[in-house]
Amino acid sequence: MENGAYSVTEVNDYIKGLLETRQELQRIQILGEISNFKRYRSGHCYFTLKDEKSAIRCVMFRGYASHLSFLPKDGQKVAAFGSIAVYERDGAYQLQVWSLRPQGIGSLMQAYAELKEKLEKEGLFDNSRKKPLPLLPKTIGVVTSSSGAAVHDIITVSRRRNPGVRILLYPVQVQGTEAAPEIVKAITFFNKTNLADLLIIGRGGGSIEDLWAFNEEPVVRAVAASHIPIISAVGHETDVTLCDFAADRRAATPSQAAEIAVIDVEAYKQGIASWMDKAETILTNRISENMQTLDSLVQESSHAMETMVDEKKHLFMLAAQKLEALNPLSVIARGYTITSKGDGTPLMKIGDAHEGDRISTILSDGVMESVVSNIQKKEV
Repeated sequence: MENGAYSVTEVNDYIKGLLETRQELQRIQILGEISNFKRYRSGHCYFTLKDEKSAIRCVMFRGYASHLSFLPKDGQKVAAFGSIAVYERDGAYQLQVWSLRPQGIGSLMQAYAELKEKLEKEGLFDNSRKKPLPLLPKTIGVVTSSSGAAVHDIITVSRRRNPGVRILLYPVQVQGTEAAPEIVKAITFFNKTNLADLLIIGRGGGSIEDLWAFNEEPVVRAVAASHIPIISAVGHETDVTLCDFAADRRAATPSQAAEIAVIDVEAYKQGIASWMDKAETILTNRISENMQTLDSLVQESSHAMETMVDEKKHLFMLAAQKLEALNPLSVIARGYTITSKGDGTPLMKIGDAHEGDRISTILSDGVMESVVSNIQKKEV
């Protein structure tokens, strides 16, 4: 300052300091109509928000603009969330926009449809990306408001079905401009720490405006990218958010999400017991059938063995009879004798013996030794 006068820069710096130290201006939501919207190659967006009486310049830098869920158009009514800043070069203040949300059902549905089409083309909703839910999760992470009915319903149903299940609540806002960043932060936290086997994100029902945080692109992408399976439980049956499409399972209500996530332990035990009974019955019947088959085979084998033994006995008796018929002793028993020379050679012909030879004659009751004294050959 010279002679009590301020330079332009000093004044701008002073005004900048006044504005940027006011906390209520650093997280502010402004409603208005878009005009002169331009998006440059850099990715930055510049436009004006106006109402019937006033206007304010706005800038949305590339990092925030890349997450727009719709294409802003002149004349469109929106809610802009961001902070007031001073652009010192021009000595003008402006709104640095972090997020834009269409106002009115028609605009919201248009934004919803445009983002849905975009993410579908990327494959974020493909069934092939869906992960199976764990059968018996030990810990379930819940991303919802700590004051809403949703968390109470999830805890009540989960503990009723399985008293041993652990519930970890990450409290977030579920509507408003700060809801989407908080939900993304919660999902990122669980994926980094691996503190849960399964996540439930959601809230109770509401209007499309109330549920809009679950249609925000960063939230939908965080759900799709999670390596922990996610159940989306947003609103009621008629309310389908983009998170529902990106999640691994969708539940119509938080209570239904808990029923899907947590198996009924008692019913599970009863089911196992029933299957065990069925298995035991099947096994018993199979053993009984096999025993009957075995008994039948044993009987058949025994009968076959007896038949074979009888046949062998019959053959043996026939062979014995033949041998008996050929047995010299049997011939002797009928009154015949067997005569052999001294060396044991049987006398078959008259010429086999000579006078003076000692011969042996086998009779039925003994052996008689004699000497050949006379040989008479039978005349033929």
